Parts: sequence; structure tokens; C-alpha cells
Amino acid sequence: MKRRRRTEILIQDNGHLAKTFAETITAVYECREITAPQYGMTMIKMRETSKNSLFYMGEVLVTEAKVEIANRIGIGIVTGMEEELAKHLAIIDAAYKADLPEAFLWEPQLIAAEDEIRKAKTRRQAELIGTKVNFETMEI
Repeated sequence: MKRRRRTEILIQDNGHLAKTFAETITAVYECREITAPQYGMTMIKMRETSKNSLFYMGEVLVTEAKVEIANRIGIGIVTGMEEELAKHLAIIDAAYKADLPEAFLWEPQLIAAEDEIRKAKTRRQAELIGTKVNFETMEI
């Protein structure tokens, strides 16, 4: 599983899996904090569709953390003020980079969580579609 997909699942799961996975790693391996969770700003890049050009829409607050496990550095970045989640993501990233055996056992849980997230989104969309107003034009 690619890093981007894994991170999206962990963030959209409200950090429950991230906490569980990080606690599994810190219970067994030494985790050295390189950069404590800290706040920062990053630019948001958007594509303007008519000219197909990129522009910066604005800035967003992020929380970033870096840890080291088994001589591998992991980075966790998340939008908002989420210190704990950023640290958990960094630990998980370092575990994957270090090829720890625990990391290979997480994929089925991640896939199951992704399916549950997809189902919840589908339910929410169905609820919203039920409230959609249908405007019809009158012909005279």
C-alpha cells in the first residue's frame, strides 16, 4: 500500500487506527523524537481549470512531527492542531521505512477501515441526495 493512501485512511479514521498502530510499535521498539509536534503553515496549490494553470489559494495550519525508529526517520504531517495524530503518523511512517514485521500485518486492517470509510461517505451522500431540491422550469 502506498504511503499517501495509507495516510489518508489513518487520518479519515479519526486517528483510532493510528493510535493503535503507534502504540504497538512504541511498546516494542525504541522511538526517538527528532522534532516534537509543532505547528506551521503551508501553501495550498490549486489548478485553475480554464487556463489549466496552478496558483496558490492560501495557507493552511499544519502540525508536523519527526521520529526515528531503527535508524529510519518517519514524518507525520496533518492539517490543524493535531499533535498526537502527527506523532502517531510519524511513528507509523518510520515503522514502514524500517520494514518492521508489525507493519506488514496492518494492511488488512487498513483495507477494512478504508471500506468502512467509503460506506460511511456513501451513506452521507445518500442522505444529502434525499434533501436535494428539484427545480423545474415552467414553459409558457
